Amino acid sequence: MSAAASAADDRSGRPIEPDDPLMRTYTEIEVTYLLAELAERGRRFGLLWPSATTDSVVDGRVLVRFGNAPASTVLNLLTLLRSHDNRSEDDTPCDS
Repeated sequence: MSAAASAADDRSGRPIEPDDPLMRTYTEIEVTYLLAELAERGRRFGLLWPSATTDSVVDGRVLVRFGNAPASTVLNLLTLLRSHDNRSEDDTPCDS
């Protein structure tokens, strides 16, 4: 996990705004990997974005072709899916 991704996880549950300075730390390849993770995690819930891809870099921020959403939306969705996965793991009984 990159330094930017771990910083995003330490934001106390606050959504990341599109103009957050953290968004300038993500590279296009990192956002591509985040989109792949989003597709993988979202598939379980029927959340499909087959056309989601990086678009370009403007003013130091990676743009995502994801409807009209900024890359921060990808991070916020991943945070929700990750927290759901973490809660689900805590709720499962022990297999011992």
